[in-house]
Amino acid sequence: MSRRHRKRRDETDINITPMLDVVFIMLIFFIVTTSFVKEYGIDVSRPSNNAAIKSEKGNIVIQIQSGGVISVNKKTVDIGGVRPNVERLRAENPDAAVVVAAEVGSPTGIMVQVIDQARQAGAQGVSIASLNPE
Repeated sequence: MSRRHRKRRDETDINITPMLDVVFIMLIFFIVTTSFVKEYGIDVSRPSNNAAIKSEKGNIVIQIQSGGVISVNKKTVDIGGVRPNVERLRAENPDAAVVVAAEVGSPTGIMVQVIDQARQAGAQGVSIASLNPE
């Protein structure tokens, strides 16, 4: 009877060494894979409110309403009229900055076309602003 009792005690022992080996291997795997993950993004530096400089020479303001209506300095034009108007206004005032002000519901494709037309007219830096509908 004592032999049977001893045999049962030996069978109840659990060897956890293989489990620890697997855990350590998984830990090493996760450490190695997370060190090679790189996040891609763009660093954006927002200007503060105090950094705004008012231009004394005037700006060329191109407004885009939510219906797709384009106006250059409060004069309604179509997409083909943006470039000649910006060229004319830049000839009058070469230091003028070009600002594209779009309403919230305005089509994005028209805004991209307006920016392209302004750059083709010679505007180096085109600023984008939000136009509050009133």
